[in-house]
Amino acid sequence: MALLFGGTVLVIGAVLLGCVFLVVRGSMGPLPQEMTTLVFSSDGGNPSFSGLYELAVKRAYLEQTQDRVRDLGGLVVLAATLIAAAAGWWAAGWALRPARRVTVAARRVALSHDLTERVGYDGPDDEIRQLADIFDGVLGRLARAHEGQRRFIANASHELRTPLTVNRTLVDVAVGRAGASEEVVRLGESLLVVNERHERLIDGLLALAQGEQALTDTSTFDLADVVEHVVDLGAAEALERAVTVGHDVAEAVTEGDPVLVERLVQNLFENAVRHNTPGGRAWLTTRADARGVELTVENTGPVVPAYDVETLFQPFRRRSERGTGLGLSIVRAIATAHGGTVAARPREGGGLVVTVRLSRHCAI
Repeated sequence: MALLFGGTVLVIGAVLLGCVFLVVRGSMGPLPQEMTTLVFSSDGGNPSFSGLYELAVKRAYLEQTQDRVRDLGGLVVLAATLIAAAAGWWAAGWALRPARRVTVAARRVALSHDLTERVGYDGPDDEIRQLADIFDGVLGRLARAHEGQRRFIANASHELRTPLTVNRTLVDVAVGRAGASEEVVRLGESLLVVNERHERLIDGLLALAQGEQALTDTSTFDLADVVEHVVDLGAAEALERAVTVGHDVAEAVTEGDPVLVERLVQNLFENAVRHNTPGGRAWLTTRADARGVELTVENTGPVVPAYDVETLFQPFRRRSERGTGLGLSIVRAIATAHGGTVAARPREGGGLVVTVRLSRHCAI
C-alpha cells in the first residue's frame, strides 16, 4: 500500500509538473536569439553594448525561471511522494491492526492445548469481527467433537474389554475344571487364542484413536529412559524368540505424553522382535541434535521390498499372521500428535529400519 500510494503521487506529480513547466514556458515565449544574430551578422553593422547586455539578462532570467520551476517542482513532487508512501504505510498498519490482533489470538489458540480458548475479538462489527466469530464457532465445534470422542474412547474401552475379560475367565474355568475332556481343553485353548487376539485388536484400535487426539497433558521426559524401560519389559519375549536386543541410548529430552511415547517405542520394539528370524538381532538407539530427538529401531528379518514399506503404516496391514496390523499405524499417529515424523526403509540383508523424529518441544 505504501508503494501504491507513493507511486500514484509520483506519477500524478510528474504529469502535473510537466504540464506546469510547459505552460510557464509557453507563457514566457521563446528564448531570445538576437544575440547570436548580432555576433555572427555579416552586414557590417556595429551593435551597441547596451543591447547585448539587455538580451543576455533577459535570456538568463528566462532560463533561470524555467530551471527553478523544474527543480523546485521536482523537489515538491519527491517530497509529496515520500509523504504519500509514509501515509500509505501508516494507513496499511492501521487497517491491518484488527487483522493482526485476530492473527495473534488465533495463533495463541492454535498452539494452546486448551480447546476452550477463543479469539474473543471485541472490535466493530465488520469483516474482521465476522471472521473472528466464525473462527470461535469452529473452535467450539471442535471442542465439542473432541470431548465427545474422548468420552467415546473411555466408554468403548470399558464396554469392549469387559465381555472379553468375562469370556476369558469363563474359558479358563471350563478348561481348568476337573474332568474336562481333551476336546473341551483344545476348544478352550483355541477360544483363548481368539480372545487374546480380539483383546489386542481392541487395545490397538483404542490406542490409535487416542494417538490421533490432540495432546492435552504434556510433560518433559528423556526418550532414553523410555527406551530402556521398554527393553527391560520386552526382554523375556526377545529371549523366548531367540532375538538378541541391543540398545545404545543417549540423552534425548523431549516434550509430550510419556504414556503415548512409551506405546510408540513398545510397538516398534515388538515389531522388531516378532517380525524377526530366530537368532536375529534388533537395535534401538536414541540421539539428540539441534533440530530435536531421534529414535532408530533396526532389526534383521525377512526382506521387505522398498515399494511395500509405506503400506506398512496403513491400518490392518499385516507383516505376519501374529499381529493386528495396527502397530505402525499407531506409531505414526502418536508421532504426528507430537509434531514428529516417522520414516522407514528396508535394511540391507533383510529387516527394517524405522526412524522417529520428535521435536524438543511439543508442536501441537
